[in-house]
Amino acid sequence: MAASSEGPAAGGSELKQELRQREANRKLKYLSLAILVVQNASLILSIRYVRTLPGDRFFTTSAVVMAEVLKVLTCLVIILFQKRGNVTDFIVLLSDSIFVQYLDTLKLAVPSLIYTLQNNLQYVAISNLPAATFQVTYQLKILTTALFSVLMLRKSLSRVQWVSLVLLFAGVALVQVEQEGKQKETSVAGINQNYAVGLVAVVVSCLSSGFAGVYFEKILKGSSASVWMRNVQLGIFGTGLGLLGLWWNDGPSISEKGFLFGYTPMVWGVIFNQAFGGLLVAVVVKYADNILKGFATSFSIIVSTVTSVYLFGFHVDLLFTLGAGLVIGAVYMYSLPKVAAPPSASTVSASTQSRSQLASRDGDSETDAFLPKLPGKEKGC
Repeated sequence: MAASSEGPAAGGSELKQELRQREANRKLKYLSLAILVVQNASLILSIRYVRTLPGDRFFTTSAVVMAEVLKVLTCLVIILFQKRGNVTDFIVLLSDSIFVQYLDTLKLAVPSLIYTLQNNLQYVAISNLPAATFQVTYQLKILTTALFSVLMLRKSLSRVQWVSLVLLFAGVALVQVEQEGKQKETSVAGINQNYAVGLVAVVVSCLSSGFAGVYFEKILKGSSASVWMRNVQLGIFGTGLGLLGLWWNDGPSISEKGFLFGYTPMVWGVIFNQAFGGLLVAVVVKYADNILKGFATSFSIIVSTVTSVYLFGFHVDLLFTLGAGLVIGAVYMYSLPKVAAPPSASTVSASTQSRSQLASRDGDSETDAFLPKLPGKEKGC
């Protein structure tokens, strides 16, 4: 009697706990999406702002290294938290994941090199392009990611996704045509910017982003290591490669002026924003879905454009509006779930026949209980 009375009570408490967990996840989902919108828009605008201010400019290579260091430290804290503060287990896990399985760690050298290059290129692009133009053009990374996914992961795209990629390319092309006419105005005004350099930087950044993202996804799906441990491995290589690029590009200047030369509270804000942006995406992917993530990306483009009008005097005309609208629509279309193909006549006939055979058997409910179930797909990070 006691056991039977405890059963429903235990089940009710589990149900309440599950409902509370769902409600917490729902709140965290929309909170992370709101933060992602602010992060995406504020990162571009803040980099643009600090790179166009008069006076001493900080070294972008040192900012990239500092962002990698902060990212590694954050991931280490998260891993230690997952180990419930057990330092011994924490050290054993790090030693095994990084040093014992060194061949697995070396796989991260390639995407780490590309991400380091990409982070440096972002500074170059935003220093030479209007924030809104960069934000729209940078969505070409969706196109490059899709192409590399088809080539490297053998993924299939729906018709809607292929159409969205065409619209994406058309929208970016319209924005670039509109900005081409403003090049002369920028040069006449004496602004120290090179539109061609910025455009090349953002295109190369999109290519590198697409390849590195797909390569990293392939590694994640082929390993049991957590996203946080992978980010630690990435950060170790990224810090080393960033220091090498720092020495190669700005070595003499940094040895003379110092690693933190030109750092202001605003610059530190940019570095923290860049460091935690990638980790924020991991949270969004876990608690949200691609549709909401695409909506957040689209909304951040609108926020960047509107803010650029007030902060930098950015002029929005009909051509830019049309191009940006195509890009926003393409981002949303690409993130839509695939529609299942309608079953063919032969498939329907076979399915009907199998169902009739099952129904004619005695005890079909017992038989159905022992039918093998199809394994579900694992969700990648």
